[in-house]
Amino acid sequence: MTMRPKRMAKTFMISPSTLRNYEAKGLIPPAERSANGYRMYTDLHAAYLECIQAMAPSFGMEVTTKVLHGLRHDMSYDALWAVRKKEVALYEEKVKLAQIIEDIRQVMKENNSPGAMERFAIHEVSEMTKISKSTIRYWEQAGYVKADRDPENRYRYYSRAHLLKIRLIHVLQNSVYSEDTVKLKQSIAAAEHTDLQSIMRLAEQIRSYQNKGIESQMCGISSLWKLIQLLKAPI
Repeated sequence: MTMRPKRMAKTFMISPSTLRNYEAKGLIPPAERSANGYRMYTDLHAAYLECIQAMAPSFGMEVTTKVLHGLRHDMSYDALWAVRKKEVALYEEKVKLAQIIEDIRQVMKENNSPGAMERFAIHEVSEMTKISKSTIRYWEQAGYVKADRDPENRYRYYSRAHLLKIRLIHVLQNSVYSEDTVKLKQSIAAAEHTDLQSIMRLAEQIRSYQNKGIESQMCGISSLWKLIQLLKAPI
């Protein structure tokens, strides 16, 4: 089956210019040409486009581009390992989030204990969270977290609850940019660090987002595998 650019673009609900852009960037093979010189797209092009649309939401366009370039240069194993790296990254973020949820529960239990009043300087927060001081300061400027200030010297200080918010932001940092991640970060910014119930609800929302993420990754991998099998098929 062959299609003209306008029809192929309509099938995948993209513009003809986007289709040409994919071709120019090597995400799909060059279009075939009809006898009169018109571009013609085939089932193979459709499989590439399906793969792009299935992979981009969960793996991002950078990884998707790397994967498709790998396929087009007979480097399918490199493409598969690039995908696996993103799968592992999502699992690692899931593990981090599970620990944060446990820590939120622990802080809630100890909320009235002397340890709950413990304060930390920014360098201590950086050491405990493995997040650079410049990143923490940037997040404060962006409004994601607001440190308390010592009334005498005006130095920043952070509570254990601050650390929980900072760690939640960090869990989202490697996520593919989307409307969902923007909303989650906005919700983290709006939550008071003293409102542990709200912080817990946010953690649960991030867990739901991660669960959707693994489903989306499976969808992308399924389309990728179909494309790989199509490329292996005898012409």
